Amino acid sequence: MLFLAGIAAGTMNSVVGSGGLVTFPTLLAFGYSPLVANMTNNMGSMPGALSGAYVFRHEMKGQWPRIIRLSVMTFIGGLVGALLLLVLPEVAFKRIVPVLIAVALVLIVIQPRLKVRAARREVNTRRGKIAGDISIFLTGIYGGYFGAAQGILLMSILGAMFDETIQKLNSVKIMLAVSANTAAAIVFIFHGGVAWKAAGVISVGSFFGGIVGAHIGRRLPSGVYRGFIVLVGLIAIAKLLYS
Repeated sequence: MLFLAGIAAGTMNSVVGSGGLVTFPTLLAFGYSPLVANMTNNMGSMPGALSGAYVFRHEMKGQWPRIIRLSVMTFIGGLVGALLLLVLPEVAFKRIVPVLIAVALVLIVIQPRLKVRAARREVNTRRGKIAGDISIFLTGIYGGYFGAAQGILLMSILGAMFDETIQKLNSVKIMLAVSANTAAAIVFIFHGGVAWKAAGVISVGSFFGGIVGAHIGRRLPSGVYRGFIVLVGLIAIAKLLYS
């Protein structure tokens, strides 16, 4: 079951994100505490993100300066989020998660209009870069703390920041998710408490799922891709509210 959940999560993460909404409750069903499940889910999802990034390597051409700059922001945010997970109650943050996802979905829907407006103004001004860095940093905190649906938040922000195809934005999103997960993994490894056997099983599944999801994501038309993101986001909101 964990292996199949890992495949599903890896596939979803490469296409849009929210794979943690599959593996996290699966770990809870096996009796792991929410904290251990969260840390284990983070470790298990890493191979899927890396395999997905490899498939999307062609879409990353010409984007490495922005990928590196924004990855630094998500890495720092991931460290902060992981530390917050260890010291703060989980309930407070989970209450805001559905709201964040809902806002992200609105941004995804109006993304074409945002791209037109962005093209009409100087989006690469110093102020615009600072605002973008802060937004990405906050998603890094979210990714290090909880992680599920981080991809939806990243896609909405990246779509407002850059006039690129949705496939190119997704390639950046995958790298930023890798950065946040890596930062959180460092904290969790030093803290201890990761269920390594479960994480290993999930990681194998997520590795293959990441490859499958990336191939699907590269071939989806932008409109279909955007609709799929919204659908997954709505399911994520319903699942979190029901939980």
